[in-house]
Amino acid sequence: MALQLWETLKEAITVYTGLSPAAFFTALALLFAVYYVISGLFGPSDQHLHQESRSSEHMQPLPPPVQLGEITEEELTQYDGADPKKPLLMAIKGQIYDVSQSRMFYGPGGPYALFAGKDASRALAKMSFEDKDLTGDISGLGPFELEALQDWEYKFMSKYVKVGTIKKTVPVTDGASNGEPAKADNVAKPAEDGPSESPAVKSEETPTGDDAKNE
Repeated sequence: MALQLWETLKEAITVYTGLSPAAFFTALALLFAVYYVISGLFGPSDQHLHQESRSSEHMQPLPPPVQLGEITEEELTQYDGADPKKPLLMAIKGQIYDVSQSRMFYGPGGPYALFAGKDASRALAKMSFEDKDLTGDISGLGPFELEALQDWEYKFMSKYVKVGTIKKTVPVTDGASNGEPAKADNVAKPAEDGPSESPAVKSEETPTGDDAKNE
């Protein structure tokens, strides 16, 4: 069937063009080549320009990482990728890294977007995507989970720039708050008792005028 169609096509080309099939297809290829060259002389199409502009946007160099120093976990949430003008940050074991170069993974819409702007140590160790594991608390983890977390930390240290650390909040204990007033009371008591005892001592030791006359 296909052979019959080819024979019919060759006969039609010869009848209508007066050319052999080989000459016809050669001329057709030359026409396509000429059309491509001429279209290129008049400049690229709008679609090509749009593609070039998009590629140039992706190729723009990233700004250098900014060192933040010590910040709180609440301040770290401002760098979750929601604001494209801010760097994309993520923390492991209290160390903050700039992951802006991997925005496709950690930025909005990426597979690991929920880790951005947080210390995701526990989630990375357990490979968990639950909100309860999005914390830097690694207490209670097993040896295999700690080893997995260590691998993640080595990866981040070798690939990304460290820009800061998470500030640790130290709670104030009741003993420390109650100790200072207690010391103040102990210091104040001798000052209060001193004046009250001295008159009594003087009254007992110093004889009155009548006693001196009787003696």
